[in-house]
Amino acid sequence: MSHEIYENPLITRYASREMATIWSAQTKHSTWRRLWVALAECQQELGLNITDTQLEEMRASVDDIDFVAADRYERKLRHDVMAHVHAWGDQCPTARPIVHLGATSCFVTDNSELIQMRDSLQLVRRRLVQVIDQIARFAATYRDLPCLGFTHLQPAQPTTVGKRATLWCWDLLMDLEEIEHRISTLRFRGVKGTTGTQATFLSLFKGDHAKVELLDKMVTERMGFDEYHPVTGQTYSRKVDAQVMATLNGIAQTCHKAGTDVRILQHRKEVEEPFGKEQIGSSAMAYKRNPMRSERMCALARFAMSLQSGIDNTMATQWMERTLDDSAIRRLSMPQAFLSIDACLILYRNISDGMVVYPKVIERNLNSELPFMATEEILMAGVQAGGDRQELHEVIRVHSQKAADQVKTQGGANDLMERLRTEPGFAAVDLDSALDAKLYIGRAPQQVDSFIAGYVEPVRKCYASDLSVGTEDLRV
Repeated sequence: MSHEIYENPLITRYASREMATIWSAQTKHSTWRRLWVALAECQQELGLNITDTQLEEMRASVDDIDFVAADRYERKLRHDVMAHVHAWGDQCPTARPIVHLGATSCFVTDNSELIQMRDSLQLVRRRLVQVIDQIARFAATYRDLPCLGFTHLQPAQPTTVGKRATLWCWDLLMDLEEIEHRISTLRFRGVKGTTGTQATFLSLFKGDHAKVELLDKMVTERMGFDEYHPVTGQTYSRKVDAQVMATLNGIAQTCHKAGTDVRILQHRKEVEEPFGKEQIGSSAMAYKRNPMRSERMCALARFAMSLQSGIDNTMATQWMERTLDDSAIRRLSMPQAFLSIDACLILYRNISDGMVVYPKVIERNLNSELPFMATEEILMAGVQAGGDRQELHEVIRVHSQKAADQVKTQGGANDLMERLRTEPGFAAVDLDSALDAKLYIGRAPQQVDSFIAGYVEPVRKCYASDLSVGTEDLRV
């Protein structure tokens, strides 16, 4: 590691080595060479004059890349693909004449990026499945623990800690559906030529259209894809990038929403993200237990979301068959989007795996608001005891306003129940039983159970192998 030049924190600090390897120069350029080998093999099988010796020479050095030589060539030629063609040609003098035969640069650049996207999407899928499993476990554990609900970030009808967690989990499951769709519909660019017309390949095969079509199909299958784009310009449509980025953007939204919820709940001292035994919350305030994991997840998610507009604009401004202003922005945005989402999901799993719940604080916070929420139940009980609904409603309204004033202006406790005990209209009402929080959580516990059984268990079964894979020991 050099400390004299800038290094990307996504690589050095946040994302996994596994995701960083997918987007490494070694992976990229080894994939270029595998593409060139596949092209030459298929061309030979279809009758072009390519020898076994040439193919063996190419196969022997697929991963042995002289990056210094390639850099030297690029400085001279100002063309990255041709720089690697020349560098490999120096290593493979016999195969040099047939490397990149009939191809355009996007044969290697676009197809390799599609392979990298496919591998990255599969890794993101594994991370999603692991977080879904952890969040569902958390939800099951706290399925029936009542807590204060919030709408508009104001106290609302109670829910349960577990039910709230299912909201996070459902967002993740919808993201998983999107990831699956992207993986299943991702197509290879294929063997299309300079402007997508396959003219050079048609010339190589002396006008044999069937062989050109078969070459496209053979290389596609050899590189592990079922389908290729039926038509392209010089590049595959950049709409693919926009669609993939939108899926990553959706995961970022999910992570940011959950991270914000955890931060708010930690502020209320109801839930707390993991905190290491020797972890320092503040360099000055030694008592602090800051939600730094959730904050980091939100920050990385926000960064990932910010990348969408650049890729959308790149798609919108691709002139005719292609313009090169798509190159630099995609080199930055596509890898960094995957790296930041990778980091978000590693953090999310870490948070969900070690989240601490404080039932007594949750109960206290709920009880401070519960008298107001119990008033409808109390009103009905008063009517059933023989009271007039409108008169009792007014009694509750007046005392509720006074109790609220006691809390807000005096800083006192909510004394609504004590006030109602003095009212004859509620003398026959069991006010204490009306304060049982479980009366107000509806079907929340049962919803947790049915949600896990109906939606999480099938995922656990389908991706059982992903659940057995550990996560990297990053500085989370």
